[in-house]
Amino acid sequence: MIKKSFISVISHEEKEENRGRGSVEFQVVRFTNKIRRLTSHLELHKKDYSSQRGLRKILGKRQRLLAYLSKKDGVRYKELISQLNIRKLKTR
Repeated sequence: MIKKSFISVISHEEKEENRGRGSVEFQVVRFTNKIRRLTSHLELHKKDYSSQRGLRKILGKRQRLLAYLSKKDGVRYKELISQLNIRKLKTR
């Protein structure tokens, strides 16, 4: 199991900008890292129900943040989705 795999999607300059660590993108990246780590943990420990519950809670939080971002700024949403490879882009 990889101990500390961090996806560095947001550039360093962008972090120091207006958005910082509280930005929606930063939070989604952190939740995605946690989700990937918990998923690999649950592949080894299938009956760890506490971790399953934690994974479901984090998935819900990320889903709400992504819904908020898609309503507020669709361009940033599409960029984040494509960088993280977490959803297929919807074509309207």
